[in-house]
Amino acid sequence: MIASIVIRTLNEARHLDDLLVMIARQKTDFDVETVLIDSGSTDGTLKIAENHGCRITHITKAEFSFGRSLNWGCDHATGDMLILISGHCVPTDEHWLQNLCQPLIDGTVSYTYGRQIGDDDSYYSERRIFAKYFPDTSQVPQEGFFCNNANSAVLRSAWENYRFDEELTGLEDMELAKRMTADGHKVGYVAEAPVFHHHSETWQSVRRRFEREAIALRDIMPEVHLSRLDVLRCVVSSTFGDWRSAARNGITSTSRIDMLRYRWNQYVGSYKGNHEHRLLSQDLKQQYFYPQVIEKADKDEWLQPLYRTPPHESKQPEG
Repeated sequence: MIASIVIRTLNEARHLDDLLVMIARQKTDFDVETVLIDSGSTDGTLKIAENHGCRITHITKAEFSFGRSLNWGCDHATGDMLILISGHCVPTDEHWLQNLCQPLIDGTVSYTYGRQIGDDDSYYSERRIFAKYFPDTSQVPQEGFFCNNANSAVLRSAWENYRFDEELTGLEDMELAKRMTADGHKVGYVAEAPVFHHHSETWQSVRRRFEREAIALRDIMPEVHLSRLDVLRCVVSSTFGDWRSAARNGITSTSRIDMLRYRWNQYVGSYKGNHEHRLLSQDLKQQYFYPQVIEKADKDEWLQPLYRTPPHESKQPEG
């Protein structure tokens, strides 16, 4: 059996070497290849990938969407299992890959996703989102169709039958999982396959990320609606929750004002995306699919709690 690790990149030099070093250290019962699908990096990403012996393929700016880039990367891969990981995620240990793939090998599920952990440079609000939706207890299989391609694995046979939606502005993982589970496939959450998820975003990037995911969510769950009152309520409750948690745990790495800024951009971006016109202009498509590098809105994320049905909870309008 062969596992193909597919990494979608755009200027990921900062963490890519660490990721590839940890991939080389993995202890597995199967063969592994690493495939890079790059959309125009200019920062040394490709040189790092070459030094580690990655198989490299490319997608142009005009062709890029999140789903299409993954489909092309998977097409370029040869493995029976397709492992999807962000270029700024780094496995925490040498058992990550085996643990992530084992439920696929056992035939328990067709799609898995692993735990995500923030680092000391992460916004504290985001670290709380990690803790809420990527807990320390596995659920294989899980309830529902939530999944996250920052750290996931899917059977090639399942991906070939469904493939990622190439028109969505994000959440292609959830959309694929929804179609798969509707046909009887199972999704599993593997807490024993954790990665450090490194993020370095401007406030505009945070807002844009939640905005484009909210646009995508309307196609996946059209029944979800967000009002201005919802935004106000969620900003207030989430911010006070962050402040209480930070005080209780002695957190000083993120200021109280930055916690407020994060939650404001999270929910205002979500509101805008929830109400955005469904027919995106070419300018908006470029903004969401291929933002400027300095304002890069990283795809591989989750939605705010109002929009999410996590493995262990019903949907709740709170942060």
